[in-house]
Amino acid sequence: MITSSVTGLGGSSIPAPSPDIMDATQQTLPREDKKFLTEKNMTVEEYVKNYFSDIPVMVEVAKCESRFRQYDENGEVLRGVQNSLDRGVMQINEFYHNEDSEKLGFDILTIEGNTAYARYLFEKYGLRPWNSSSKCWGRSTAYSEYKELAINK
Repeated sequence: MITSSVTGLGGSSIPAPSPDIMDATQQTLPREDKKFLTEKNMTVEEYVKNYFSDIPVMVEVAKCESRFRQYDENGEVLRGVQNSLDRGVMQINEFYHNEDSEKLGFDILTIEGNTAYARYLFEKYGLRPWNSSSKCWGRSTAYSEYKELAINK
């Protein structure tokens, strides 16, 4: 992979999602997870916006990559349209990232692991892992602000 000149945005540590938002979505979830809908009443979009509140461009990436969906209409983890190995809200590719994500303790098939590993990738490589959707997120205000941050580093 190519390295980025942008690092950090919170140092080298990868913060875990706060416990009060960890299990909540308003999408169709596997049965055992549906109890969180009524307890938390948080959508995947709200989760992503909260988790990436310090990196707004990653919210735009999630919007472009998955339209804020972690699961498909059958309650299965979302697969990519162009590449079925792209998984979840951040469309992390299983072929390229499953082994490394597991070594770091992230399960990219969960929203928590998918977003946390996406943060790791962003801190290490910037937006390069999501270049294929750059025509979408590259027009956002969040990206123009990120570009300014990258130039000033």
